[in-house]
Amino acid sequence: MAGDGDAAAGVVDAEVVIVGGGIAGLATALALRRAGAARGGGVLVLERHAELRATGAALTIFPNGWMALRALGVARKLTSRYGSYETSKVTNLETGATQVFRFAGNKDKCEDVRLRVVDRKALLEALAEELPPGTVRFSSKLVAIDTERAAAAGDSPDETVILRLDDGTVIRAKVLIGCDGVHSVVARWLGLSEPASSGRSAVRGLSVFPGGHHMKRELRQFLSEGLRAGMVPISDTDVYWFLVNNTKEAAGDPVKTLREVTDNLGRHMPAEYLDVVRRSDHANLSWAPLLYRSPASLLLAGAAAARGAVTVAGDAFHPMTPDMAQGGCSALEDAVVLARALAGAPAPAEGVAAYVAQRRWRAAWLVAGAYVSGWVQQGGTSVRGVLGQLVRVFRDWVFYPFVFPRLADTMWFDCGDLTPGTTQGESHTE
Repeated sequence: MAGDGDAAAGVVDAEVVIVGGGIAGLATALALRRAGAARGGGVLVLERHAELRATGAALTIFPNGWMALRALGVARKLTSRYGSYETSKVTNLETGATQVFRFAGNKDKCEDVRLRVVDRKALLEALAEELPPGTVRFSSKLVAIDTERAAAAGDSPDETVILRLDDGTVIRAKVLIGCDGVHSVVARWLGLSEPASSGRSAVRGLSVFPGGHHMKRELRQFLSEGLRAGMVPISDTDVYWFLVNNTKEAAGDPVKTLREVTDNLGRHMPAEYLDVVRRSDHANLSWAPLLYRSPASLLLAGAAAARGAVTVAGDAFHPMTPDMAQGGCSALEDAVVLARALAGAPAPAEGVAAYVAQRRWRAAWLVAGAYVSGWVQQGGTSVRGVLGQLVRVFRDWVFYPFVFPRLADTMWFDCGDLTPGTTQGESHTE
C-alpha cells in the first residue's frame, strides 16, 4: 500500500510527485495510474505524517463524488459498507419549526451514486489499497521548491522541478501536483492568494454507540442565532456530528472542546444531540476555522494555478467552507480531470493548463455556493438587527424550500471517466 520515510537522504527521480497523502493526493495518484498518465518513473506521494490521516472523522459524499469514485474503480468498495439517505430535517430552535426536504435522489436510479456519509479513514484506505507498495512516502515534509531547465532540452520550455525535503532528500520530478491542503506550500509557491476567513469555525466529531444508536438514517440540523449543529448516522453504531459557530477560537484539548460544546456553545441544543456529542471519540475530534479562497481570485488569477508542469488540486486549489459538503467531492473530481488531461496531452505543461482551464470555473462556483449557503444558514454571519432578521426569514421561507434544492443540483455533476479526449460530464437530469 505504501512506503516509509526511512530512505537515506539522496537524490530521487520521479515522473510525477504529489505533495499530500489526503483524499486529493491519493485519488490523484490512483487516477494517474488508471489513466496511464505517468509514463516514465511512476508516481510518488509525499505525506508529511507518519501514517494516513483521518482528520475530520467523516465526510458526506454526494453523487458527484461517487461518480468520480466510480471512475477510479473504488466506489463499490465503499457503497457496500455505508447506507444511503435522502432526507434532511432542519429545526429552528428559536421558533420550534421543523422543515423536511429530500435531496435530489430521484435523478439517478443507480444505487452507487446515492448520498452517503463515509468514514474518512475508510475512504483513504480504499484509495491507498489500489496503489503499488512504495507509492506513498511517509514522514516526508517538503521545505523548498525550485526548477531548472530540463537537460538536453534545447529550445524546449520543459523544466525539471526540484523538491527538497526536511531530511535532506532531493527529488527531481517532471510533474508536481500540490494536494497539501488549505495552507499548501505548492499553492504559495505558485502565487495563489492566501485563504480568507469566513468568520466561522466548526467542531466535528464521531461518536460511538457500542450497542447501537437506533437513529433514523437522515441528516438532522438545528439552528439558532450564530449556530448550526447537525448529526447523521454513518453506520449502526457510529454517528457523525458537527457544530458551526461564529467564533474563531479552537480549543486544542478534546476534553475542553467537548465541554465548550456541551456547556457553552451548544448548551441549548436538544438532549439527543448533546448525548451524541458526549459519546465522541477523542481521536476523531477537531475544531478549526472555516477558510476559503475567493471565487474572484480563482477566476481572475486562476492561471496562477498552473506554472509549467506544476499545479494544485483539492483544498490546495480551491479551499471552501463545508456547507455544501463539496470539499472531498470536488477533490475527487479534480483527480479524474487532471489525470485525463495529463494522459491526453503531448506535454505535461499542456495537460496541466487544460486541467486548470476546465476546473477553475466549476471550482469558483462551488466555493461561492458553499460560502453563500453557509452564510445564509448561519443567519448571516455576524449580522444583527433588522438585517439579521431579514436573512433568517429568507433562510427559513425561501432558501431551504427553493434555493438549496437548486444548489443541490450542482452535486449531480459527472466529471466523466479517465479516457483521454473526453470532457467533464454534465449534471444528470431526470
